[in-house]
Parts: sequence; C-alpha cells; structure tokens
Amino acid sequence: MTDSPVRLRFEDDIAVIVIDNPPVNAGSRAVREALLDRLGDLVGSAATGVVIVGAGRTFVAGSDIREFGAPLEEPQLPAVIAAIEALPIPVVAAIHGAALGGGFELALGCDARVASADAVVGLPEVKLGMVPGAGGTQRLVRLVNVAKAIDLVCSGQRVPAPEALALGLVDVLADGDLLAAALAHARSLGNTKRRLGEAPVLSSSETEIAAAADKAMRRGRQRPNVVEAISLLRDANSAPFATMLARERAAFQQLRSSDEAAALRHLFFAEREAGRVDGLAGVAPLPIHTVGVVGAGTMGAGIAVCLLNAGLTVQLIEQDEPALSRGIDRIEKTLAADVASGRCSTSRRAALAGSIALADLRDCDLIIEAAFEDLAIKQDLFARLDAVARPDAILATNTSYLDIAAIAAATQRPASVIGLHFFSPANVMKLLEVVRTPKTSDQALLTGLKLARQIGKIAVVSALGEGFIGNRIYSAYRRQCEFMVEEGASPQQVDAALEAFGFAMGPFAVSDLSGLDIAWKTRQRLAATRDPRERYVTIPDRLCEAGRLGRKAGAGWYRYDERGQRHVDSAVATLIEANSAVAVRRAFHAEEIQRRAMAAIVNEAKLVLQDGVAQRAGDIDVALVHGYGFPAWEGGPLYWHARQDREEAVKALDEVERATGFGFRRAG
Repeated sequence: MTDSPVRLRFEDDIAVIVIDNPPVNAGSRAVREALLDRLGDLVGSAATGVVIVGAGRTFVAGSDIREFGAPLEEPQLPAVIAAIEALPIPVVAAIHGAALGGGFELALGCDARVASADAVVGLPEVKLGMVPGAGGTQRLVRLVNVAKAIDLVCSGQRVPAPEALALGLVDVLADGDLLAAALAHARSLGNTKRRLGEAPVLSSSETEIAAAADKAMRRGRQRPNVVEAISLLRDANSAPFATMLARERAAFQQLRSSDEAAALRHLFFAEREAGRVDGLAGVAPLPIHTVGVVGAGTMGAGIAVCLLNAGLTVQLIEQDEPALSRGIDRIEKTLAADVASGRCSTSRRAALAGSIALADLRDCDLIIEAAFEDLAIKQDLFARLDAVARPDAILATNTSYLDIAAIAAATQRPASVIGLHFFSPANVMKLLEVVRTPKTSDQALLTGLKLARQIGKIAVVSALGEGFIGNRIYSAYRRQCEFMVEEGASPQQVDAALEAFGFAMGPFAVSDLSGLDIAWKTRQRLAATRDPRERYVTIPDRLCEAGRLGRKAGAGWYRYDERGQRHVDSAVATLIEANSAVAVRRAFHAEEIQRRAMAAIVNEAKLVLQDGVAQRAGDIDVALVHGYGFPAWEGGPLYWHARQDREEAVKALDEVERATGFGFRRAG
C-alpha cells in the first residue's frame, strides 16, 4: 500500500483516508481504484467515522481531464461515491485548496464537508462542454435551491469557502488545523449518516427558476451542455434520485464525447501551456508588490482595477490633477461595482495612491505605461521613467501595435522593458499578451508572466511584430471584412454572419466598441510605407474624418442611442456607396462572409507561427478566444481549421487571395 496514491491510517476511532496524487490530487483511475480499496478495508472495522483529506496543497482539484478523450476506465467516480454512501459510518471531506468538478462531487458524496478558510469549491464542467456526471447536479439542489444551483453550475464559478459556508455547500469552516476540525466533526456526527440523496430538493419559484435559466442561457450562448444542465436541475424532483443520477451520467457521457468538449479540452491544456517558455529553467522572476500605472484613462483605470483586486499596491500617475481625479473616480466606481456584484469581497481602494509626479514611481517593482498610442510620446515617457524608476524595476508598455524595441531604446535598461498588452475592458478581459524584444531579459519576461498569474490573466507570449499576435491576425480579419463591405455587403450583414458563426461580436461592432481612431492612427503611421498597388479601403478613414469614431462618439459603423444601444444608420450606407472603389457592388450571403473571414484569420495565424511571433498554435487559439471573442467551443481558429475539409479550405483561401490582390502573402 506504500506505493498507492491513497493511504489509510487511524486517529483513535476515526479512519483517515489520504489522497496523495501530486501535484493537485487529480481523480485519476488509479486514485479511484485505490479509494475503493481503502473504503473496502473499512468494512467491518471498528472505526466510528472516516475523514477523507488531500495531501499537499489541495483536496482533489478535479478529475483527470486527460482521461476524458477516451472511454473512462473502471472504476468510475459514481462507484466510489456509492461505496462512501454504503458505509454505515459517517464520512467527512476535509477540504483545503480546491475541490472542483469530480473533487467537489466526491465531497458532496460524503456525509459532511469541513473546509479551510482559503478553500474553493465548484462544478466547472460546463466550461469544458459537459455537465457534472457523478451526482453534482442532483446533490447540489439538496443544499441550495434550484435557481441558485442553475447559477452555480452554468457559470462554473469557484465559490470561496466563506461563501460556501453561507450557502450550505460546506458545514464547517476550520479555525486552525483542518484535520483536527474534520476529526472533531466526524465524532460529533456519532453514527448518523447524512446522505444528500435522501434529503429533499430545495425548490424555487418558477419565476426565480425562469430568471436564472434565462441568465444562464444568455451567458452560455445557448450551448447544448448549458441546456442540459438547466434541464437536469429543473427536473431534479421529477423522478427518484437514482433515476436522475442515471440520467445525469448518461448526459455527461454523451457530452464528454462531443466535438465541443474536445475543443474546450484543447483550450484547457493550451491555456496552461501558453505561459510556459522553453529555455528559462533556473531563472527566477522578480517579486511584485507595488505597481505603477501611468495613464488613468479607460485602459489605465482598468489595469489599475486588475492590480488592486489582486491585492497589489498601485501608484497611479496622470499629467494633471483634473485627469487624475477623473481616473480615480473611474477606478472607485469600478471597484464599488465589483463589490456590489460579488466579484470581490471588499474594496481595495486604500491600496491606490494618485499623483501627477513621475518621481512618485520610485518605489515601484514594475511600471505599466498606458499613455497615448504615439511612438514619440512613449519614447519620451520611457526616457523619463528610466530616470526615476529603481534600477531593478521592470518597465512595461501597454501598446497595441508600436515597436517596443524602439520604445526600450529610449532607456538605459532595454533588458528590463517588456510589453504587457491588456485588452479592453482590462478588468474584464482574460487575455494578456506578454511581449518580449530581442533584448528583453529572461527575468523580465518571467516577471511579466508572474504578474499575469497574480492578476488572474491568461498569458500568451509574443515576439515583436506589427500588432503582435492578436492584433496582427485581427487586422487581417477586419481588412477582409472591409473588402466585403466595399464589394456589396453591409456592416450589419457581416456582423450578423460572424456572430452566427459564434463570435461574441462582429468586427464592425467591435471596432465601434474599441474606437475607430485606434486603427486609423495605425493606418496613418503606416501610410508612408504602404505600396500604392495594395488594395486599400478608404471607407473607415472617411468615417473617422466625419467624427464617427465609434460608440464613445455616439456614431461609427452604427449609430448609438443614449443607452449605448446600436442602430443601423442609413448615413453609413450612403458613405459606403460614395467611397466604394468597386464599380459594381453585389449581394453576399452569410456562408461566403464566414468562409472568407475565417480563411483570412487562419492564413494570418499560420504566418504568425511561421514568422516566429507566436511559440505554438495553441497560443494563437488562446489569444483569439480570450481576446477577440472567437467561439471557445470551436477550440480557436487553428484547432477549428485542422478539422475542416482541406479542399474547401484551399478554395476559401483562393477567394481571399483574389480579393486582396497585390501583396497577398500565402502561408506555407
């Protein structure tokens, strides 16, 4: 039993089962088999109770996702839970770290749950294209009402231990030693079993259930697994517990084998791989406690909120007092909204300081510049930052397109300069591009990656290149969509077709949201080097010249009302007609729009890989899903492309090449 991933020992009259499967005690077949063996060892023993606890840093962080791509080997998790329930003595789960997915289902199969104050619990299976499959839906609705269960399951949220206690998901929060608290609780139960399957379903009103279901469907984009999860929770009281368990398991098995679940598993592993860089063994990142943010506009304020919510101290800098005051007000409102919505338990406003003096950045471990997107301005700023920052401080720019090597050259510390490209709104979007120049040190790069982890971002490492990974691909996509508008499609038709494909927003709605002036400034910067033989659509320039800079101006590709709702504007159609370089415009259908847009994305993504801007295909998939609204259930553009008909893909790229004309570069 010494080599087993599950050990059994006794603390007087209580049996202690220890799961020891580093690094996160994933519920693999070996763990399930050993758990069954140890539970079997207790049959007929003198133990009056059992505590199941995880070794190391966590309870059971979840099932082993690597097993989900093939038929699951016996024994499966429901059999382990059935053995726990069959024991005549109470079983207590002692939870520290994470109890997620199958780990939380294991805990729900126990008679009670004791958690450390820093533990988290949850059922994130919906995020992987599935539903809980070992009783998670059916036991949960016996601890929280159906409406709340729909919210928890369909969001896949991690619930911190104090909130879990308030909801009834755990029974006790340990004050001090977790195992001691779990042993005491096991003894307090006597011989009483508390099988959740024998408890009543906690119902909600039909109005509450309908509201929760509607919210979940909108948030979950009406995906099949979300529909199934809601159905399982709604119907929990409609059939015997055993019948509903079987129905849940069947749904889990079917969804687990779906293309959508496979795509989401690909993303799961790609996200974890994205932040890794070969050749950096033995290099340690610098500590990060205090971060400076230069610029308190929309982006700078959003970055500051990210940092504050992660427990960091922030020194905010603006050029004058009115701008600083506006920025602090913006941050305070966002922090208050985060607390009100439950995203944060308490405001971190006290950790924010504001100033108009760059010298106040002297104690910062890392400084992030979020100033105006102009190379000369950024170079001047970095020269001044170099003079006031600590010699070991990292200097980072949030530029979307500009040459970071040229920015770093304005300093005496180019090895300490990196790009930290946040996506708007910075306090919401998960992606963070960490950009290295040829002179960026390994330590500076690792420090940027460390910061990404600290603030809960998914990091993707990029080399230098116009637009880095994401914006380079997005520019090729947007340009192809502009070609189609010039040829006869309407902006709303293009947006509708791509939203039907699965994008969160179409390219023209996105342009309005981010501001048309950003891409306009880039086009102006590149105008001098643009070959006049290249196809160039002037329509976006004309919109900008007319003051139609997007949602912030009340008009862009669309018109916006006082509530920010977009409306089709006939003035845009007139402007397109007047500025189209295509003599005879034609009708488009959604399939052609999708085909050309996707071919443009995939071709540029391949070029990004070919040019060494991205390390791996998975990094590109992660960037497009988490930064640009590509549908996660398709796994990212390169994963999606690998599953398409090769002949049809070549034909689509031929269309893109003909439409683009001179200068088109086809990936090898």
